Amino acid sequence: MIAIIDYGMGNLHSVSQALERLGYDYVITDSKEQIELAAGVILPGVGAFGDAMKQLKETGLDQVIQEITTSGKPLLGICLGMQLLFESSEEGGEWEGLSLLKGKAKRLPGVNTQGEKYKVPHMGWNKLHYKQAAHPLLEGIEEGYTYFVHSFYMTGLDEEELIAYADYHERVPGVVGRNNVLGMQFHPEKSGQTGIQLLANFGKLCEGVKVG
Repeated sequence: MIAIIDYGMGNLHSVSQALERLGYDYVITDSKEQIELAAGVILPGVGAFGDAMKQLKETGLDQVIQEITTSGKPLLGICLGMQLLFESSEEGGEWEGLSLLKGKAKRLPGVNTQGEKYKVPHMGWNKLHYKQAAHPLLEGIEEGYTYFVHSFYMTGLDEEELIAYADYHERVPGVVGRNNVLGMQFHPEKSGQTGIQLLANFGKLCEGVKVG
């Protein structure tokens, strides 16, 4: 079973539909007990970084996520959920994240190095370029297009934690991870066959995980 964390700021329906389509058992929950019984965990997210961290801390789910990481169970952050895995964000001030990965969320500047303006938020399909083509999340998937909706992107990463990226006037980390902590900036559940296969590969990582 895969647990989708419900902290009031996630696109729960589309993520759960994708898992259902793939045939994975799942539960949408804010219960520590149910999360502990899961073989893998998804942290979705839509909205502002500061509000999301406040919700996680007030519910104690931030500590649950830390425990998941220590247990070795696969954890996947999606969109804002991916950004929360990092150290901090400058969205609406300075906010501390979960600090499971190194880096900071910064706003896309909207002006490229030639002084030309570009649209923010970054919204639409963009091609992934692989840095770690042999990573289990990318198994059986050629470099394809995924669907992005975001105004902030991750900077200051540990290069060993960058799995795939997209170009949108800046290098936008698209897939990140270290050991069992994984993230996708785009919405895999809205990214056609490429996104579905990415979720299927995450599901494979969860198979055989000891729960309880």
